[in-house]
Amino acid sequence: MRAQAVLPAGTWDAGEEVDQVVIDFDRRYRRRLLMRTERGAEVLLDLPHAMRLRDGDGLALQQGGVLRVRAAPEALLEFHAPDAGAMARIAWHLGNRHLPVQMLGDRMRIRDDHVIRKMVEGLGGQVAEIAAPFDPEPGAYAGGHHHHHEDE
Repeated sequence: MRAQAVLPAGTWDAGEEVDQVVIDFDRRYRRRLLMRTERGAEVLLDLPHAMRLRDGDGLALQQGGVLRVRAAPEALLEFHAPDAGAMARIAWHLGNRHLPVQMLGDRMRIRDDHVIRKMVEGLGGQVAEIAAPFDPEPGAYAGGHHHHHEDE
């Protein structure tokens, strides 16, 4: 099977779903990728350019039907803060480190990292270790911007 188009989550008919692929965050930014579906079939993702696949997106199959993309559970830190100011400070520090962050209203998720955990706790965040799908914000430039610091 071959998938050659991405259908953003919410834009395709769930009745067309024929199978699912479960993919971790690192493998969801691709142009070409050989995947195995939940039912055991092999599918070649073959896009004209690399794209970030998000949880709930569909992959249109060349022979018809749609594969649903599912974000694989990963080791994450989920945190919240006592007030909006503390949450904003934490978000600023995470952004300053160019870390992928998943925003969930009054909570945020990042990949498990003991150094960042101590930083978040030091800024007033309450942290829990969880295993969950990781679907971070794509960023203002959606992968098309490369930020370079003069002093690095």
